[in-house]
Amino acid sequence: MTEPTPPTGHDPGQPPAPARPAVLIVGAGPVGLTAAHLLGARGVRVLLVERNATTSDDAKAISLDDESLRTLQSADLATAVYPIIVPGTGTKYFGVGGRPLVHARGTGDRRFGHPFKNPFAQPDLERVLRAELVRHPHVEARFGTTLTGLTPLPHGVRATLHGGAGRPAEEVTADYVLGCDGGRSTVRRLLSVPMRGRSFPDDVWLVLDTLGDPHRERYGMHLGDPARPTVIVPGRDGRCRYEFLLRPDEGAAGREPPFELVSSLLRPHRAITPDQVERAVAYSFHALLAERLRVGRCFLLGDAAHMMPPFAGQGLNSGVRDAANLCWKLAEVVAGRAGDALLDTYDMERRPHAQAVIDLSVRLGRTVMTTSRPRAHLRDLLVRTALLTRPGSRYLTEMRYRPDTRIRSGAVVRPEGRAHPLLGAPLPQPRVLHGPDYRLTPLDDVLGTGWSLLGVGLAEADWTTAGRAGLPDATEVDVVIGDRALDGTGHRAGITDADGGLRAILRDLAGRFVLVRPDRLVAAVFPPGRAVRVARELRRFTAARTANPPGSEGVTP
Repeated sequence: MTEPTPPTGHDPGQPPAPARPAVLIVGAGPVGLTAAHLLGARGVRVLLVERNATTSDDAKAISLDDESLRTLQSADLATAVYPIIVPGTGTKYFGVGGRPLVHARGTGDRRFGHPFKNPFAQPDLERVLRAELVRHPHVEARFGTTLTGLTPLPHGVRATLHGGAGRPAEEVTADYVLGCDGGRSTVRRLLSVPMRGRSFPDDVWLVLDTLGDPHRERYGMHLGDPARPTVIVPGRDGRCRYEFLLRPDEGAAGREPPFELVSSLLRPHRAITPDQVERAVAYSFHALLAERLRVGRCFLLGDAAHMMPPFAGQGLNSGVRDAANLCWKLAEVVAGRAGDALLDTYDMERRPHAQAVIDLSVRLGRTVMTTSRPRAHLRDLLVRTALLTRPGSRYLTEMRYRPDTRIRSGAVVRPEGRAHPLLGAPLPQPRVLHGPDYRLTPLDDVLGTGWSLLGVGLAEADWTTAGRAGLPDATEVDVVIGDRALDGTGHRAGITDADGGLRAILRDLAGRFVLVRPDRLVAAVFPPGRAVRVARELRRFTAARTANPPGSEGVTP
């Protein structure tokens, strides 16, 4: 791909040069492919490059949570992805001697409209996401293409790409670059961004992906017996992931394990033949966070930005959160609807949560997978004691120990007094009754892909006040509270409660607006009289540019 040829110099006998991409995505793993879909769904012109010739055959990540599925839903991918996942029921923990401790189920599909934790095979996900790119004609994917250089420009970034042996290097200029190229990120190296944290070289785990497995559970299993900490995650079609903590004399990270060791470790769980071992690798964990997630017009996402132990099941899911947080902001800026300050909020919003998830993953590894028998017995006693109380039971079974995804600084408007619990948090996605024919609909399908403004039991005059305040252009949703019928006027989307879910979320918000960002985080909760203040605060990030931004040609009309 080359720069567009100026009109005065174009040779009419030659085909026109391809349009300049607004965003160059480096790395076509699940995070890079998700980012391409999110941007493509918003009309952004994207070039996606991947150094490998095709999608990966390595079954690395194995679990999508409800929040990630909601993000894929926003790009109209849920129908394509569901056939490759096992709609799961969380994680079951076992203690000393294999005795059951607790089944952490989360809240089912009551949070975000999807099952809480869902096993899958990464090669299947990558193949589906790549195949679905055909829906976005302005998204180009080039496999077998390696990034070797980045040069900042006044209004973009010049990238040097190599397409294989015998092919000359190519210079491509994009408005922005996303580094989604994994833990050994070339983008991060070229930007000279260090990773901060620590590694655990002495804790070596053998990871096995097997075929023809008899396990049919729809939950993962963490076996916390200090004699041999083990993780088992059944997948689809007889696939199963096993992870075993190795003793010092059994293997080292990066060394291929002998089949005799594989067979010995699996013996308590299943019989195995060499052809049923899809992948076997020994590795150690890292708990690292990039010092910066943004450098000029370049951004880091996924493993390029953070690496963590797998015990919270949040490695890939954290990368999907990165893409969900950043891509709508890029689309707004590229289209000229927002300023550069909106992009600065990516780092301030994602860094605290990424660090919290890293810390949780380390704590879970120390606690659940301890090799200390006294510590394991104490853990089991504390868990069983906590389960005797309602708060303790909810804390464990609903996985309330996971870090809060709420943002406290960034593109949100904090009130002068006490903030509502929804502010800065993802808006839940209940099923609602929608429109004059009362269709049962997931809430996000009503909200659309952009900003949305929910008015809870408000009068027409309140909507007029909000309309004059200068809030971001948004889908307006009239929330009818109580057991009243929808009016069916049609000038705004009308919704009401279907099964108690919407009522539980908005029961104390009568007379207020709820402004929701495109990534479903609540940006503001306010009465009509505060609409002007909310609009003024958000204009720090969402003010439209006075001139066409560089690269605005990268958005399709």
